[in-house]
Amino acid sequence: MIYSLLKPILFSLDAELAHDISLGMLNRFHTLIPQIRVEKPVTVMGLDFPNPVGLAAGLDKNADYLPGLSKLGFGFIEVGTVTPKPQSGNPKPRLFRLPAHRSIINRMGFNNKGVEHLVKQLPSQPRPYILGINIGKNLTTAVENALDDYRLAMQKVYLQADYITVNISSPNTPGLRDLQTEEALDSLLYGISQTRLELQDLHQVDRPIALKVAPDLDDTAIPGIADLLRKHKIDCLIANNTTLDRSQLAGHPLAHETGGLSGDVLAQQSRHVLSEFHRALQDEIPIISVGGISSATEAKERFERGATLIQIYSGLIYRGPGLVAEMLNAL
Repeated sequence: MIYSLLKPILFSLDAELAHDISLGMLNRFHTLIPQIRVEKPVTVMGLDFPNPVGLAAGLDKNADYLPGLSKLGFGFIEVGTVTPKPQSGNPKPRLFRLPAHRSIINRMGFNNKGVEHLVKQLPSQPRPYILGINIGKNLTTAVENALDDYRLAMQKVYLQADYITVNISSPNTPGLRDLQTEEALDSLLYGISQTRLELQDLHQVDRPIALKVAPDLDDTAIPGIADLLRKHKIDCLIANNTTLDRSQLAGHPLAHETGGLSGDVLAQQSRHVLSEFHRALQDEIPIISVGGISSATEAKERFERGATLIQIYSGLIYRGPGLVAEMLNAL
C-alpha cells in the first residue's frame, strides 16, 4: 500500500537516485516495518531455506541495506556483486527504467565499496534468511588473472556467507563473459574448487558455491557448462544474468542504451535457458532461476520448468515488496 503511494514519486526521479532513496528509507524505518514471514522451507545445497523466493544480487551491492530487506519475507538474500577492491563503476547515467515493458537497462559496472566494507556490514547475530555473497573481478584485473580476484574475495567472505556465487556473466565488465567459454571456465572452476578445498581445510566449514551464467548462451554451450559444473562439484547454477538482446525493444527510445536488460522482456529467454539447463543437469545440480519473474504465475512456471529456488529484482522495483508474499502464498 505504502509503496503504491511512493512509486509515482520515486519513478519521477533519476533511477539510480530513486534506488538509493528507497533503500535508504527502508533501512531508516526498518524498525517500524512489520516482519513478513511465510514459511515454506526447502533444503538446497545442504542449506535450510525458510522459503524459496530470494532477492537477486545487484540491488544491495554492499550489504548496506540488510536490516530493511530482511523484513520483506525473502527466504534468501544475495548481496554483491562485490570485488576485492572498491570501484566506482561506469559513468552516470547508467540505470534506465522502461516502465511500459516493466524492465530495466543497467550498465553499472560492478560499482561497489569493496569486499572489506561488505564484510563489516554483515550482521553477527543469527539471520532469519540465507545469505549469499556474489563475487566478481575488478575492472583493472585482466581476464586471464580473474581467478586471483575470485580467490581473494572467496577468502574474505568464506566464513560470513551461507553460499558464495561466482559471477562470470555481467555484460558490463569487458571480457568477463569470455570466462564462460569451455576452456576458460574449466580452468576457472578448477581454481575455485581448489580454493574451496583450502578454505574447508583451514576453517573446517564447507560453503556451497554457485555459478551465475548469462542468458545469451548458445544452446550448444549449455551441455558443456553442465558437465563442468559436475566435474568441479559446483553446488548450484544461477540462470541467469541480464541480456544484451534488444529484439523485444524494437523502436523503444532507450533500446540503444548499452548494458544488461532485465525485467519482463527477459522472461521468455530466461525460461528457455532454465529448461535447457534442467535438461542437461537432470536434477543433479539445483538451479536458481532469475530474470523476468514479476508475478506468482511466472514464479510457478519457473518451478514447473525445474527451478529449485527463484530470485527477483526488477519485479520488486515495479511491483513492490508485496510481490514476495504474493508469490509465496500462491505456491
